[in-house]
Amino acid sequence: MELQVNGSGAAISVSDEVFGRELNETLVHQVVVAYMAAGRQGTSAQKTRSEVRGGGIKPWRQKGTGRARAGTSRSPIWRSGGATFASKTRSYDQKVNKKMYRGAMKVILSELVRSERLVVVDSLEVAEPRTKLLKAKLADLGVNSVTIVADEVTENLYLASRNLPFVDVLDVEGINPVSLIEREKLVVTSSALKKIEERFA
Repeated sequence: MELQVNGSGAAISVSDEVFGRELNETLVHQVVVAYMAAGRQGTSAQKTRSEVRGGGIKPWRQKGTGRARAGTSRSPIWRSGGATFASKTRSYDQKVNKKMYRGAMKVILSELVRSERLVVVDSLEVAEPRTKLLKAKLADLGVNSVTIVADEVTENLYLASRNLPFVDVLDVEGINPVSLIEREKLVVTSSALKKIEERFA
C-alpha cells in the first residue's frame, strides 16, 4: 500500500498488515473503553453507618417517648449519619492483552486511511514557538481539529500548539486508541509513520 505525502507529490510505501486491516468495531470499542476506564482514579470513599464515629448508644428508649424508634444516631437519615450506598475505593481496570491492543491500533489506523483522515507530511516544524505560525500551517493542510504525531516533538512545536484547543501533539510512543480517533484528522510526519509501522508490525 502507498500513501501520498501531502505537498510533495511523493508516495510512501506502508505495510498492509498495519494500514490495511478490516474494520472490527467490537475490538476497537472494547479497547477504547478499557483505555478510558484505566484512566479513572477510583479513589472516592465514603463511610457507611458502621464506619462513622459514634452512635454506639441508643439515642432514646424504644417505647414511651412518642418519637420514632432509633437505634443509632449515625443512621443515613440522620444529620452526620453514614452514607446509604457509600462509594468505596476501587480499580476500574479492564484486562486487555497485548494482541488485542495492537490489533485495535492497526484497525484504527487502517480505518483512518480508508476514510481519508490520515494526512502524511514530510515535516511540521515551526521556526518560532508561535501559535500563529502553526495555525497557518494547519490551514494550508485544510485541518482544524487534529492530532499531530511527530518523530520528535520539538519545544517550538509543543509551545506553538499549546494554546490551540483542538490540536494535540504527540510522539510515536505517546499515541493511544483515544488520541487517534478523538480528532477529525491525524497528521503524521513520514518518519513517524515508519516508526508507527515498526511498532505495530
